[in-house]
Amino acid sequence: MKIETKQLLLMGAILILGAVSLGKLGYDVVRVARAEDSLALGEAVYRDNCAACHGEKGDGKGSQADRLKTKPRDFTGGIYKFRSTPSGSLPLDSDLERTVTTGIRGTSMLAQRHLSQEETRAVVQYLKSVSPRFKNGKPPLAIIIPPKPSTTSSLISLGKTKYQEGGCAECHGSTGRGDGPSAKDLKDDWGNRISPTDLTLKPFKSGSNPEDLYRTISTGLNGTPMPSYADALSPNERWALVSYILSIATREKPRGMMGLVGEEVEGMQIDMRAAMAGMMGGRGMMGRGGGMMNRNMQDMRKDMIGR
Repeated sequence: MKIETKQLLLMGAILILGAVSLGKLGYDVVRVARAEDSLALGEAVYRDNCAACHGEKGDGKGSQADRLKTKPRDFTGGIYKFRSTPSGSLPLDSDLERTVTTGIRGTSMLAQRHLSQEETRAVVQYLKSVSPRFKNGKPPLAIIIPPKPSTTSSLISLGKTKYQEGGCAECHGSTGRGDGPSAKDLKDDWGNRISPTDLTLKPFKSGSNPEDLYRTISTGLNGTPMPSYADALSPNERWALVSYILSIATREKPRGMMGLVGEEVEGMQIDMRAAMAGMMGGRGMMGRGGGMMNRNMQDMRKDMIGR
């Protein structure tokens, strides 16, 4: 009886282990299938909403790229300017989702608010798939943004001092208008001519909140001459620099149709052409209910002005 009992227990254990293994295998199969479905969706979203500027291969060489002053990102290198991660590192998924959702002010990269959350996440996964950097590494944790201190005259004064000591005037100019002595010679990592931001003009590319400026100062803009000041300045000094920049940002960029600024107008024209091409059942802005062109135009204008 003892031997039979042991045999039964052994057989039971084998069956349990087998069931667990099959369950894990089944889960893996489902997980892979879901990932493949998400990637397929992301590719479709990319093709209909991004390829005109960023190119079919994600190399920044889309059919509309040559007309743009701010060149579309080459995704194949996995280098992104707007991140919450330290200088030189990969971005988090949330960083890419934020850029897709909010856009980059003053450029042709408009907020893609017509995309659903599922579509946004899917297109981010597709963007990551075209670069080997994401296959070979993972992004670190996001930097910590401490609470913003109260803005005082002494904090602004400290920020002005750090602006000069940190070499900001070399590119951005002594008054922040983007006319520093090095401004005319600046290029990005791809050899494109770029201009330093005029810090007296709002809105800023990285966002309208003080935390957005703090993040940019802390992380730097990968692929550009804008370095990280995380090691050079303490958190309080970085907040002081933010306060100074906001104190001189007293002008607004000229607004065109629907409150668009800079190359956002070109971005809208490109999007509308893509939408027209997809009217007959396409997935673009006019393709489905809830798409950008299906929304109330007044609400759309408010979105553009408010972001």
